[in-house]
Amino acid sequence: MQDLARLFILLGIVILGIGLILLLASRLPFLGHLPGDIRIQTDGFSCFVPLATSLVLSILLSLLLTIIGNLLQRR
Repeated sequence: MQDLARLFILLGIVILGIGLILLLASRLPFLGHLPGDIRIQTDGFSCFVPLATSLVLSILLSLLLTIIGNLLQRR
């Protein structure tokens, strides 16, 4: 039962962290404006494809989850 409780606490902390990141993401000036993000605007049509931003966020999240996984395995 203690392992399950620890898992729920960890999941709560992770969800809280994701929520804080989403709140602060709008304040980061480079997010969505990196070289490699595609923006097409014409009369009556707008398309935004954040390729570089998605790549950077994917790498950062992969590193974070790898570090958390390694810390959990050591216990």
